[in-house]
Amino acid sequence: MRSSRVFSAVDSHTEGMPTRVITGGVGVVPGATMNDKRLYFIEHLDDLRKLLMNEPRGHAAMSGAILQPPTRPDCAWGVLYIEVSGCLPMCGHGTIGVATVLVETGMVTVTEPETVINLDTPAGLVVARVRVEEGRAAAVTLANVPSYTERLDEVIEVPGHGPVRYSLAFGGNFYAMVDLDEVGLPFDRSRQHEISDAGLAIMAAINAHNPPKHPTIAGVDHCHHVEFIAPGSNARHSRHAMAIHPGWFDRSPCGTGTSARMAELWSRGELPLDTDFVNESFIGSQFTGRLVGETTLPDGRPAVLPQITGRAWITGTAQYLLDPTDPFPTGFQF
Repeated sequence: MRSSRVFSAVDSHTEGMPTRVITGGVGVVPGATMNDKRLYFIEHLDDLRKLLMNEPRGHAAMSGAILQPPTRPDCAWGVLYIEVSGCLPMCGHGTIGVATVLVETGMVTVTEPETVINLDTPAGLVVARVRVEEGRAAAVTLANVPSYTERLDEVIEVPGHGPVRYSLAFGGNFYAMVDLDEVGLPFDRSRQHEISDAGLAIMAAINAHNPPKHPTIAGVDHCHHVEFIAPGSNARHSRHAMAIHPGWFDRSPCGTGTSARMAELWSRGELPLDTDFVNESFIGSQFTGRLVGETTLPDGRPAVLPQITGRAWITGTAQYLLDPTDPFPTGFQF
């Protein structure tokens, strides 16, 4: 057996969505901050993301996280988030997976009934509070980065769909929120290809005509997620289909998407602080979110401090190899 690269991993899923946690084989990515490391990774190491996320080692909806030494002294670990769509500033379901793996593999000091893990992410400090029962991570509550509404009820012309009303919010990534009724489609997984196509068209229109830009996180300047809101959703219980570039759906309720949705509802005056909000995915799994405070961004915009609670399960451990004669050294998308 020959291999030019070997990567150690612990695979997990968070409410249905995979997180491949890379624990070895990458080395230390250069950069003074985790976002510097993310930008360096995008420019110089993106072949590693493709190798680990694309087929044949991954699949069309694969997601992962690479553990790194932290760049700040108050954190136990740094995390780089990778998936088929790119290298993200933050990933909620992925962080729940990372925290679960760190506890259940003993990569942090574990205390019961709660283990607190400070994580250094490209989007900022994220605190994971892990409820531990007999050594197992039973649930994880994340204190996410400040989240805010970029725009409310704007209209954009989308080829093939005409004018579409949407809102845009940041919860670690930018999310366009669109009522499914806007594109005339039902909340039905048998129509997933039509919903995905509509999402990709909306992303393309936003990025072409009015792309967002985060005020402090360099390189966060596009929308790759459309959160299609199902009929009957409200500020207590919302259902959605999360369409993601380049054409797949989040299986989990999406932690950063839940944060963005809560920020949008708060901006509308519909979701007060300290109130549970249940966000349900396209496959029926749920996160419980809560806004625990208000803050202000450096540019003066109001923002909220979200928490998200969910569960993850370890599904396996593996070593992923690259044979020097492999004709697909960066995998492929199909």
